[in-house]
Amino acid sequence: MSRIGKKPVELPSGVSASLSGQTIEVKGPKGTLSFNATDDVTITIDGSTVSVEPRGTSKRARQQWGMSRTMVANMAIGVSEGFKKELEIQGVGYRAQMQGNALKLNLGYSHDVEFPVPAGVSISCPKQTEIVVEGVDPQLVGQVAANIRDWRRPEPYKGKGIRYKGEFIFRKEGKKK
Repeated sequence: MSRIGKKPVELPSGVSASLSGQTIEVKGPKGTLSFNATDDVTITIDGSTVSVEPRGTSKRARQQWGMSRTMVANMAIGVSEGFKKELEIQGVGYRAQMQGNALKLNLGYSHDVEFPVPAGVSISCPKQTEIVVEGVDPQLVGQVAANIRDWRRPEPYKGKGIRYKGEFIFRKEGKKK
């Protein structure tokens, strides 16, 4: 039995869900998200509660049960509160700033990196060494943050680079004479 799948999803106030076939659409103050569930699960809406049940006892049906419930829960959180990833930049001369609809990064290369902001995500720079990625879709927010981080990952000797806020970087000792 899926411990996650058994729990019904409570929709926050201001959030509504509609079901057409296997596609569930969740609307809220921050936007609209939809998810197309597989035929292995059954989704039912009871007022402000969404529940997911498996259609059989096969391994695939049980796998899809918990995953589908989590997807619906993430959609409910996304359209009501949104998701946020915070990045911090460490290194001498490394900085970020927004220029129009692009993120301009100075990361020690011979040129500045221009990162275009994709649709569905908003990026802000409260400080020159902080980047905040926000949106309603957790997968898209995480992917955009990972793409920004890939421009200069933190290195283990000095710790320079772009890291997630609160991320621990295992530091190595340099050469000894």
